[in-house]
Amino acid sequence: MTSTRILAAAVFGFALMSEAPPVKAEESDFSIGIKDHHFDPVELTIPAGKKVRLLVRNLDPTPEEFESIELHREKVIPANGEGIVFIGPLQPGTYEFFGDFNPQTARGHIIAKEEAK
Repeated sequence: MTSTRILAAAVFGFALMSEAPPVKAEESDFSIGIKDHHFDPVELTIPAGKKVRLLVRNLDPTPEEFESIELHREKVIPANGEGIVFIGPLQPGTYEFFGDFNPQTARGHIIAKEEAK
């Protein structure tokens, strides 16, 4: 291969790379609290089709377990502590969650909603 062809191939390759947008994970951050064995907010709306990082803060003096059968997630959140739960990407819809240690009072749901275009 001649040096001209090598140079042309390199320039073409560089042009292709410079036009491509950077790859970034589609991830959003949300948070929810636990106080007096209740989730706050009870209803959390997140974008459908995106991975979500959910920070769960427990303000109670006892541990609680964030659990969702529909989301296939469970995570013990220590007393006066916090934990991260990754969910999604989800189809549009409503997904229930509860506190496994206080299921009568610690209840809520996540609504995955299409973003307006």
